[in-house]
Amino acid sequence: MVSDRCKTAVKAELKKLGLHYIIVDLGEVEIMETLSGEQWDLMGLSLHNIGLELMDNKRAKLIEKIKNTIVEMVHHSDENIKVNFSDYLSTKLNHNYTYLSNLFSEVQGTTIEQFIISHKIERIKELIIYDELNISEIAWKMNYSSVAHLSNQFKKMTGLSPSHFRQLKVKRRIPLEDI
Repeated sequence: MVSDRCKTAVKAELKKLGLHYIIVDLGEVEIMETLSGEQWDLMGLSLHNIGLELMDNKRAKLIEKIKNTIVEMVHHSDENIKVNFSDYLSTKLNHNYTYLSNLFSEVQGTTIEQFIISHKIERIKELIIYDELNISEIAWKMNYSSVAHLSNQFKKMTGLSPSHFRQLKVKRRIPLEDI
């Protein structure tokens, strides 16, 4: 689960199955009942039908926590994080960054850094479309060292400069679930 819409969909599926939840958060569900094997399978099938996957493997759960931490940090946090993403992830997930990075790359086929950059670029597109901040303010908000760094990374990922993207009538954004 990477968005509030996913959380709403999971809550609805749990309700359909007659299950009561304590918590439904990004990548995490805590259910009141103890599930039988059949209930577990039904819940897995129900989630699969809405495009989500039930994870019970520790490595898969950790990957999901990495993704959710990044999504939360990039898309839903208004605080400007002043530490390195690697330090932030290590502290938040209580694992050595090298372990997290190797696991993520092995399972996802991309690096944590590339995943972060992809999400930052989508967030920057969103901020450009909202047209409330100029590029300098966006660079500061997204923790870039300079406008030039943001512009170079944006152009490398999208093929467009931020100012050219702003001028486009059709805004090409990617849903979070597809990044």
